[in-house]
Amino acid sequence: MNRLGKALIAASVGAVATLGMVVLPQVPASAAPADLIIEYQCNAVGENSIARNGPVMLKTNLTFATDLSVGDPLNLTWKLAYTGDPRRLLSPGYFRRGGQVHATGHVDLRGDWTGVLMPRGVSDPERRLRPDDVLGLPESINDPGLTNRAGTISITPGDIDLDFFPPDGEVVYNDGPDADNPSGMGIVYSNGWGSLDDLPSSEKHVHNDLHETTVEGAFAELTFVGTGVKYIGPTDKDASPVNIYIDDKLVATVNPSRNGNDNPVNHDMAGGKTLWELTPPLPYGKHKIKIEKVGATGFMWLDAFEVSTTTPETPTGFHGAKCSPVGNPSTVQVTVGEGTDPTDPPTDPPTDPDDPPTDPDDPPTDPDDPTDPDDDPPVDDGNSDNGVDDAVVNPQTSGTATSTPTTASPTATKYYRAQVAKTPSGGVDTGVAPAEPERPYALMAGGMALVMGSAGGGLLLRRRRAAHAGGAR
Repeated sequence: MNRLGKALIAASVGAVATLGMVVLPQVPASAAPADLIIEYQCNAVGENSIARNGPVMLKTNLTFATDLSVGDPLNLTWKLAYTGDPRRLLSPGYFRRGGQVHATGHVDLRGDWTGVLMPRGVSDPERRLRPDDVLGLPESINDPGLTNRAGTISITPGDIDLDFFPPDGEVVYNDGPDADNPSGMGIVYSNGWGSLDDLPSSEKHVHNDLHETTVEGAFAELTFVGTGVKYIGPTDKDASPVNIYIDDKLVATVNPSRNGNDNPVNHDMAGGKTLWELTPPLPYGKHKIKIEKVGATGFMWLDAFEVSTTTPETPTGFHGAKCSPVGNPSTVQVTVGEGTDPTDPPTDPPTDPDDPPTDPDDPPTDPDDPTDPDDDPPVDDGNSDNGVDDAVVNPQTSGTATSTPTTASPTATKYYRAQVAKTPSGGVDTGVAPAEPERPYALMAGGMALVMGSAGGGLLLRRRRAAHAGGAR
């Protein structure tokens, strides 16, 4: 085969390869999100801390995106869990259902932004609590912040503050120290007390049991956390006076053998009565109530103490624990790019100088298209204040020529019937000169190249067949 044939075949193969190549847009790869595992040690803050029996170890998982655009949220998600260490956060007292552990994290920001983010979270409400019941943790804490400018930020995890928030309401307790109260915060009885169980329900004692003593000076006391407390027991004609102390201070003396009018009662064991109630409420915190028998005659009974909590009186941090990272946590860099302003108008793509001009042989506009510009234009009502500075008129031909937009005078809005760019045979002369036809030289050259390539390919195929048959000619 001569050199010209080989060149044509190579050219045709190259043209086919060029037509089959697809150029994909480049998509920038986003940086992987940060995923930090950090161990924390939580230490007690004050004597009423939920970290009651020494440091509590937590395992945390902090995640956030590291490649953002302006307007994206910088969302820190911090998951909390206990480690294998047996120590746990513990209830500081008696509480009804609804107590919760609150967590507040601290994340330091340096670089183009400087400050502290404080992700927060709350645990699920607790069941009824006794002292030293294990507390649950918030499943996660987070703080989504909106990025409002571009820059680079260095993020370093800091401390996590924990606190317990009790629920409003009352909890009744009427039993002494037992396996459920290892902290010793149950009711403590002095010598000389006896327990009466399985009493008739008609007497209305709490849990149908009761403690009693006949010993002068015998006492019972309860240490509690809250804002209020009640002394509950029976009224009875054989009851002795009782001294009541709050935080070791004598505050009242009551006599359950007399009614509210100070008249003697003439009945036995009318249980479940509120014999004394603390007013006004105490400041929220740890307190102690003590009852003491007065005189050598008669009985002193204790049915229950009712402890109450008023949460508006609860000071923040009263049951706090501070958790600090074990070792130095990693610092992660976050990049915030400019992004795209959605209010910017769209930018027309640059014109490719190699793009061919518009083909005058393009098919005419679909007459069924509802946006056909051949529809009658709106009528000018003469109102110059129409909110449009310049009206653009797009005349369309009835043939195949391409229309050219025309801008009307700014002083008036005018509409024109479409003009024919070239007068057809037998048509009305519009006075418009014929359009100069465009010469399709590029199209002709491309067609010649394809024809020559096909011919060259055929010659090469015939030569190969001849060689295979046993001789070349």
